[in-house]
Amino acid sequence: MSEQSTVTGTGTESQLGATPEAKRKVVNRLRRAHGQLAAVIDAVEGDAHCRDVVQQLSAVSKALDRAGFLVISTALQECLADPDNEDSAKPEELEKMFLSLA
Repeated sequence: MSEQSTVTGTGTESQLGATPEAKRKVVNRLRRAHGQLAAVIDAVEGDAHCRDVVQQLSAVSKALDRAGFLVISTALQECLADPDNEDSAKPEELEKMFLSLA
């Protein structure tokens, strides 16, 4: 993910990750989810027991949720640190994003 990566879909664009550390954490969570999803695909292709597939799907879902909440948390911290910044997500946007994951 480059320094210029943006999140779109709300009508405004906001930088993902206020700090390199926040961005690193999000990317790590997404890579973990990516690996877990690959394991789910392998399990299905290998005719694994449904219990194992569901357990792995649950892990993927949780990893994606955590990445999403981390993105929202980072945006919230950015908004609180500089509420007058026009590029920061507005409280209404943050609420809508949070509720879409909840």
